[in-house]
Amino acid sequence: MGSPDFDVQRSADRFVTTTDDVTTRHSFSYGAHYDPHNIAFGPIIAINEEQVSPGAGYDAHHHADVEIVSWVLEGTLSHEDTTGHRGIIEPGTAQRLSAGTGVRHAERNASLTEPLRFVQMMLASEHVDEPDYASVDVDPEPGVLTPTVAVHAPAELFVLHLDAGQSVTVPAAPRSLVHVTRGTIQLAGDELEAGDQARTSAAAAYDLSASAPADALIWQLQR
Repeated sequence: MGSPDFDVQRSADRFVTTTDDVTTRHSFSYGAHYDPHNIAFGPIIAINEEQVSPGAGYDAHHHADVEIVSWVLEGTLSHEDTTGHRGIIEPGTAQRLSAGTGVRHAERNASLTEPLRFVQMMLASEHVDEPDYASVDVDPEPGVLTPTVAVHAPAELFVLHLDAGQSVTVPAAPRSLVHVTRGTIQLAGDELEAGDQARTSAAAAYDLSASAPADALIWQLQR
């Protein structure tokens, strides 16, 4: 089938923020990094891939008016926020914190010996009340777009696992974004490797395939 045009961002071209214990690769303008042509994609305003040393992370800090969605790739994430939620997030659990009128949260590597790698995504939120928290355990079936946690935004997040030789058709949507988290995925004649991202604003379906096991996060956006 035909595919819409895609804007491909390679992992090596992302903004990078580095401290002694944390390396963050930003897919959008964030913090000290600014590109007027890369501020948002629909409601998505941040996709940050975090690599955190054992025991390190982010102390309590404030957010408002955003959806914060976290997906752990390896290791264990310790989460605590002022809604009273605290716990350990491991691979296979999608966490969403709707900041609403304002929330403080802290996120750290729960292990003192193993590194942590996770993707944290932020969206402009339609939630205007007190902060709201949710988490969903996700067990993706190979070759199937698997829903994750719901967000207060015109968007849906899916997880995709492809075994060798599998393909899947992503349905049409006003906007769609693919963020590869493991392996290599073929898209419209292009190869997307871990950390690469592709975005399209064409309301058309498209195919993803893999010759070896691969994983991706896929956002389907309604505007």
